[in-house]
Amino acid sequence: MLNCKTEIRDRVAFIKETLVASGCTGLVFGNSGGKDSALAGILCKMACDDTLGLIMPCGSRRNYLDDRDDALELAAQYNIETRTVDLTPVKTALELSLNDAVSLTKTAGANINPRLRMTALYAVAGSENRLVVGTGNRSETYMGYFTKWGDGACDLNPINDLTVGEMYELLRYLNAPEAILLKPPSAALFEGQTDEKDMGISYERIDKFLLTGEATEEELAIIRRYHGSSEHKRKPIPVFRRT
Repeated sequence: MLNCKTEIRDRVAFIKETLVASGCTGLVFGNSGGKDSALAGILCKMACDDTLGLIMPCGSRRNYLDDRDDALELAAQYNIETRTVDLTPVKTALELSLNDAVSLTKTAGANINPRLRMTALYAVAGSENRLVVGTGNRSETYMGYFTKWGDGACDLNPINDLTVGEMYELLRYLNAPEAILLKPPSAALFEGQTDEKDMGISYERIDKFLLTGEATEEELAIIRRYHGSSEHKRKPIPVFRRT
């Protein structure tokens, strides 16, 4: 069990210190209506009143319905400024531009969404002297379940060391909206997509492995495969060094 009061205090202090050191005056995060963005957004608002949440629908019908509604509920409860940037037309235009150059795979096409969102976040941040706040957690990071130069790109991340279970613990302590606590984790990259369905393993079992090392042979095979194939996402860019 976490000491929720201490965890929140220390993470809020981290955000404040990072903001002061950067010389920026505000924060911006992608408010997706999910657990990760909810916790990051609440912590940011506690640290800095000038916190902005961007709702960025991109292709998926769910982005315009449940996700948007949950994001708005979070923003209303915690008084977080909210703006919407509809990226669906941008993605459609990009896909049309790519037609003559490549046949997009499903994965490559889905990864366009978080990269467009990253571009929007940094455009706002650069225009308004803000830092971009990351929303990835420990479980996702270990499995490589994030998009390189998409949702993996940020200026600071106050929740990256937390497992999914620990995040829910903090969200309950903070009285986060019930809809966010109950909905299946999903990047909503396409209709019907969920994290656990994609990976073939639950976050509960991933967390168990991360915290205790315990896993069945089948679970261990999945975890090792995802972790190994995504190692490049967690490492610095290889660069040539003249000797």
